[in-house]
Amino acid sequence: MKKRKAKQGEKIYLIKATLTDWYGHVERMPYRILAIPEGFTLYNLAEAIVDSFDFYFDHAFGFYNNIKRWRESTEGYELFADMGEKSKFKGVKRTKINKVFDKIKKKMLFLFDYGDEWYFIVELKGIESLEKDAKYPLVVESVGKAPPQYEEMDEDYES
Repeated sequence: MKKRKAKQGEKIYLIKATLTDWYGHVERMPYRILAIPEGFTLYNLAEAIVDSFDFYFDHAFGFYNNIKRWRESTEGYELFADMGEKSKFKGVKRTKINKVFDKIKKKMLFLFDYGDEWYFIVELKGIESLEKDAKYPLVVESVGKAPPQYEEMDEDYES
């Protein structure tokens, strides 16, 4: 993942990404708090979240405002739109974080991998001034151990 210094005057968004189950439960679930410049895109945010949980950034994803029933969302952003596929939502590659997370405590569901369905509740926790010489995105807090993205292959399995 590429990191960069924040631009002069750019605000830093503190975004909490909590791994959750299909029902939105977050108690005792691992989470990361990321510091990300406001000018980063949702694609950059997705990459930072996935990287902070030691997952491979190898699947399609989307951000949705309906945390429990993402298909019923009225606001959403999907990689599919950037890939030229039919989508009722905007893409993630040109959508800036500060346009989506426009107020403190705003939450979105980040759905990564539509097959295995990894759910993360993403919330804007705060906005700060940039830290001199820091390169972003930056994990400022990491709580809990992330589960493995893929189950270990059976040693006897032959492809």
